[in-house]
Amino acid sequence: MGIHHYFKSLSDFEKIIRCPGKFKFQEHSVASHSFKVTKIAQFLGTVEEQGGEKVDWRLLYEKALNHDYAELFTGDIKTPVKYASKELKRLFSEVEEEMTKKFIEKEFPPEFRDVYLERFKEGKDETLEGRILAVADKIDLLYESFGEIQKENPESLFLEIYEEALSTILLFKDMVCVKYFLENILPDMLLERFIEQSELAVITEKMINESGGNL
Repeated sequence: MGIHHYFKSLSDFEKIIRCPGKFKFQEHSVASHSFKVTKIAQFLGTVEEQGGEKVDWRLLYEKALNHDYAELFTGDIKTPVKYASKELKRLFSEVEEEMTKKFIEKEFPPEFRDVYLERFKEGKDETLEGRILAVADKIDLLYESFGEIQKENPESLFLEIYEEALSTILLFKDMVCVKYFLENILPDMLLERFIEQSELAVITEKMINESGGNL
């Protein structure tokens, strides 16, 4: 037991593949996802800061880097499954929290346990940093699904994931960084070359208009 096992466990995230069991042109590991979410959160935090908000950068980085640590124990659960109902999501969260707690109590020396129990808990809360994390997480998911749609992946799941990710981002449309994403980044994404028969642009515009925004 000890921190050695914690450090060793970090390499396992390179082997945990997101959205398992489905054909994908490009695989994404939990390790790469955590890195991308942290980079996206950094940019979103910068937008918020320039918009007049006070960002706790240490908290934001800790939330972003650690937000999927529990997947070491559960693996990645497909988004449409995990969020099929509030009750199912609650049960998943309880299992992740309990398994993470047991790992910390077993492997971490007593003087570090409280710190890491705090770091590894659910980071998507009502703080500014928690909301930035929620948006950053879904932006990366949006890009992962868009990449598969763009490459003509026949799996309909990726369109479902795209819609779920965008719908969650739109819940935060009052945030400065989300307005920036919708007005300056998403339109560039949709200008990328993808299959002509795709209804992605139409779906995206419809979802944004229904949320009260503009594209």
